[in-house]
Amino acid sequence: MLGSQSSLVMYDEEYQRIMVLIQKLLRESNAKVIFLVDKNGQLIAATGETEHLDTTSLASLTAGNIAATGGLAKLIGEKEFSILFHEGEKDNIHISIIGGRVILVIIFDERSSLGLVRLRVKKASEELGGVFEDLVQKTVIHSEKVGSDSPFAEITDDDIDNLFN
Repeated sequence: MLGSQSSLVMYDEEYQRIMVLIQKLLRESNAKVIFLVDKNGQLIAATGETEHLDTTSLASLTAGNIAATGGLAKLIGEKEFSILFHEGEKDNIHISIIGGRVILVIIFDERSSLGLVRLRVKKASEELGGVFEDLVQKTVIHSEKVGSDSPFAEITDDDIDNLFN
């Protein structure tokens, strides 16, 4: 599971795997839009009818929504609410947390149903979780390799302070 403070590097191979999975989920759930956001509010990937959406704002507001409901969950003794649902007149939003860090957002209308979305999200979450686990492993391996080879590895904060003083 990813800690909320850990930073991931997105590699092209995993990004392509993620795009294939969310495009498949878009089709199978009959959704309008799907996007993935990290808990810091950064948009990771998006697919569907995104041309008229401010995905940057949606991403940051979604992360804020997760943070707020996380506070509510703690107040009643829960770790977190892993699934959120917002019902509107025309559009609905289904939000779920994958791997403890990534937020999956699905916007759908009357062409789909909450039951279908939940069913498809369950399977897709497992597959996406696997991609993010692979990404964590790759990031750890890469950071260990770079850490030992990097010319910056032995520079300390004092060295930087001395440079600018």
